[in-house]
Amino acid sequence: MEIPSILYTLSTLETTRLTLRAFDTADASAISALANDRDIAQNLATLPHPYLPEMAMEWLATLPDLHSGKTHRIWAITLKGTQLIGAIGLHDVSHEHSNAELGYWLGKEYWGKGFATEAARAVVEYGLGEMSLERVYAKHFARNPQSGRVLAKIGMQHEGVLRRHFCKWGEFQDCVIYGIVQGEL
Repeated sequence: MEIPSILYTLSTLETTRLTLRAFDTADASAISALANDRDIAQNLATLPHPYLPEMAMEWLATLPDLHSGKTHRIWAITLKGTQLIGAIGLHDVSHEHSNAELGYWLGKEYWGKGFATEAARAVVEYGLGEMSLERVYAKHFARNPQSGRVLAKIGMQHEGVLRRHFCKWGEFQDCVIYGIVQGEL
């Protein structure tokens, strides 16, 4: 599959330790290496396992349309502009309702180091600030309380549990929902 190296334009976000930037085709091998981990896939609604290298190229090929339709903003999470460590984005952006869903994943070796919190804070600030969204929300499987701790650290409020909301690998999962609105950041 031939796709251009530069896939879409997106504001680059800088934090103390991270650079959040647009993905490009050169990221495909790093994406497949990081995402091909059952522990990551089990906590993400749509990530399959195993995650084969061609799946990364197929996913990258979808990004231009998602960005041109203004329904998604998806960043590569890198260590200060060097190695790729994960992905983060605002998904299902609703301009009518002025909200979006935050979603992210990190390679397993980067868990527990504060990178998810740092990246999530930057993206929520971007959504509420630059995009002028009224609300950003996030869901995580109840079996993944670490994600809930990330959301709480960035100021999101626990809003409830969507019982048996999603079926992952044949098992129904409860989803815990968090949200933040203008003026709470």
